[in-house]
Amino acid sequence: MNSKDKVKTIDFFAANPVFSLEEATLQLEVSRGRTGTVDRLKYYLKTGRLMLVTRGVYAVVPHAASAAGFIPDPFLVAVAMRKDAIFSHHSALELSGAAHSTWNRLTLYTGERRRPLVLKNGSIAFLSDPDTFTSKSCRYYGTKKVERRGRLLTVTGPERTLVEGFRRIAYSGGVEEFVTSASGFPVLDLEMLNTILHRYDSKNLWAAIGWFLERFRRVFHVEDSVLYEMEKHRPLSPCYLERDRRGGILVSRWNLILPEAAVKRNNNDEP
Repeated sequence: MNSKDKVKTIDFFAANPVFSLEEATLQLEVSRGRTGTVDRLKYYLKTGRLMLVTRGVYAVVPHAASAAGFIPDPFLVAVAMRKDAIFSHHSALELSGAAHSTWNRLTLYTGERRRPLVLKNGSIAFLSDPDTFTSKSCRYYGTKKVERRGRLLTVTGPERTLVEGFRRIAYSGGVEEFVTSASGFPVLDLEMLNTILHRYDSKNLWAAIGWFLERFRRVFHVEDSVLYEMEKHRPLSPCYLERDRRGGILVSRWNLILPEAAVKRNNNDEP
């Protein structure tokens, strides 16, 4: 490998701490295309400058670290694997700076689902796009861009995160963690929230969001009229937010049975 190729490769590594084979092939423009790129990357794997995270995905090892002990950024690993990634649930909370605690399980939506990837320090779950957001015209509704180590990642915004977090609470860290985190959103677009709820058309979700907004009505400036409209969509009989869970407290206004700790903990959260 000549010095010019080395410089170009090192510059590519500096700009791409985690990358796919396809990205390297496109940007390095090595002779013999993909085959030549694989050969060049093998050289850096042998020197310890690179590590293979999973098939077709590489991470650049910092100079002071060893490939054996280095843990690459899992968010960058995920987007290198799926360019169409939309980070969701607890991962959306983390990227938005709202998460109450860090979690070792990433979740993202993708049009090309695959089995979870197990990493040294956690895992990545690849979820199919929700049926209501599968078309190109609406897939990115309620999403935003977040910068992470020089890359722009797509993440569900506060409104979709709130609705979809309650929809699949297991991916959101549980009710207590999720509610504590989501209450830290700086603002909620109540009109967008209403649109998303209508798209899902789930009585349980109307009830969960209604309960949440009632609990934090001063934080998000929620008028009585908003709660009255949501109340019209609540379940007709008491329902569990988590299907397989038993026990809890019935929040009668919303016909929703919630974990006792979550209800009591948030009774006095507002100033």
